Amino acid sequence: MKHIAILGSTGSIGRQTLAVVEAMPEWFAIVALAAGNNVEELAKQIVRHHPELVSVTTPDLAANLAERLRSSGLAKLPEIQHGSAGMIAVATHPSAATLVSAAVGVVGLEATYAAVKAGKQVALSNKEVLVAAGEIVMAAAREAHVELLPVDSEHNAIHQCLRAGRHIEVKKLILTASGGPFRKTPLAEMAVATPERALAHPNWQMGRRITIDSATLVNKGFEVIEARWLFDMRPDQIEVVIHPQSTIHSMVEYVDGSILAQLGPTDMRMPIQYALTFPERAASNEVALDWSKLRRLDFEKVSPRRFPCLRLALESLRKLGAYPCAFNAADEVAVEAFLDRRIPFSGIAEVIEQVLTRTPRIKMTSIADVLAADSEARRMAREEVASKAARTAVA
Repeated sequence: MKHIAILGSTGSIGRQTLAVVEAMPEWFAIVALAAGNNVEELAKQIVRHHPELVSVTTPDLAANLAERLRSSGLAKLPEIQHGSAGMIAVATHPSAATLVSAAVGVVGLEATYAAVKAGKQVALSNKEVLVAAGEIVMAAAREAHVELLPVDSEHNAIHQCLRAGRHIEVKKLILTASGGPFRKTPLAEMAVATPERALAHPNWQMGRRITIDSATLVNKGFEVIEARWLFDMRPDQIEVVIHPQSTIHSMVEYVDGSILAQLGPTDMRMPIQYALTFPERAASNEVALDWSKLRRLDFEKVSPRRFPCLRLALESLRKLGAYPCAFNAADEVAVEAFLDRRIPFSGIAEVIEQVLTRTPRIKMTSIADVLAADSEARRMAREEVASKAARTAVA
């Protein structure tokens, strides 16, 4: 029986992780959960899974959660903590063998880093951990002899394909991207697309930010940065291709010309289960590829005009220092502004580029450095959003 802790339990990945746990009660038990503000959903999870420790964002939410649990008639309440200290306590729970890091944003960075330092196995879904602090986190993982197991379908696919050969035999990694809702949309129309259109992903059901990041291909930029750290590859060994069907989740090309691809349904329970059961594979009766619907596999090159954010991500990776962190922070602020209709869809890339232009070249040596760079990039991004919104209002 493997004991699991989850950061971001009420989000999309968190809920699907709990679905995997429920389907495999002989394999897993939940010992700790951290959520944001959704105490209603967290209360239901606590009643079902009986964790020993939970955490929410604020003291008021902690009190609200305790009252909900008492009203539900729960015989024994878990320990309830809050804030960053609560997240770290969940991530480093003494009984937890594996942490599922699925909190959205840089908020999960400190807790995930603490789990790595504590020697926990980490099933990683939080992109910001390696985008913002890849070099620091991976150095800690090597020192603690911890392997980060990717939950994202693309990196999970690469992890599986890499089991077929040695590191020196790999020529390149090939990340697939669906192209999102604007793969064929005219560029002028795409530039002024509404949040509703951008949120209508053709293949995946995901959270709001990651869905917008898929529409801009920011998420693929994040994945290139993550892949560089997860698999110890040079940036020039990582390629992105558009694959609209999202059936091939990613590929590995070996030096002899062989290309291994991992195929599967667009269901995140499969990569979550793989990460939780690794190095074993467990049978699944609920997740399977429907071969009758697999009629074709298409591939296209990424258009830099259509997806400028991918270029910006690659530039950030080449420069390193504070640039990947700033890229992530600026994107988060810009996406929020777009969803609030303060900037147009095209403004997301423009805000990111302006923030990167203003970001100084500095070396990142600690998590504190990363958090400081993140804070400064957010400040600059808010300035750029305000400026852009003011110009739009005048026009």
